[in-house]
Amino acid sequence: MAAPRTPPAATPSLASPALVISECQRGILDPARSVSSGLAAHAAARGIVARAAALADAFRARGLPVFHCLIEHRPDQAGMRPNSYLGKVALRERSMTAGTEDVEVPAPLTPREGDFVSRRATGLSAFYGTELDAMLRLQGIRTIVLAGVSSTVALPGIALEAVNRGYDVVLAEDCTAGVSPEAHRFFVENQLAVLSRVRTAREVTERLAAPDAS
Repeated sequence: MAAPRTPPAATPSLASPALVISECQRGILDPARSVSSGLAAHAAARGIVARAAALADAFRARGLPVFHCLIEHRPDQAGMRPNSYLGKVALRERSMTAGTEDVEVPAPLTPREGDFVSRRATGLSAFYGTELDAMLRLQGIRTIVLAGVSSTVALPGIALEAVNRGYDVVLAEDCTAGVSPEAHRFFVENQLAVLSRVRTAREVTERLAAPDAS
């Protein structure tokens, strides 16, 4: 009797994809305003804003959704807690407050008509206390492509929560940054690579152009 054949390995795909851009805002990316000078410097050195904007245009050109996940703390700071370093800094500096320049999105990444914007007032991850999951599911999304910041906190959080919810995750690695080049490399290699497929923006764009990409 012949041994059962081993089925071929599935070819990775971008099934029903959406681009999710995390926390690309002036209070994080602008060196003059950022709560993390190291993160602002790494993001600028890597040119992630321009590259993520080009990737967003590639998604829009194919009729695929672009999601912007933003931090906008309430002016009265309701719900915020000093139970993390980031929480303590935000409370002390009153950073990332709704209605201030901190929460503005840099011009190349300004949400366009048809994009989705998800805002959160508390927590460290885009899924916490927001409608992000519902919006993704209502659009029939199965794969989320991550871009933005940071590779050391927000992106691992999003990736983990997305996997727990059944999504496939792709990291557009050259559209992301961390608090330092060393920290970025460590988190990509040791955490994000476990939770997602790590690709370049060019590889993602080429995959979008494939006939069976969506």
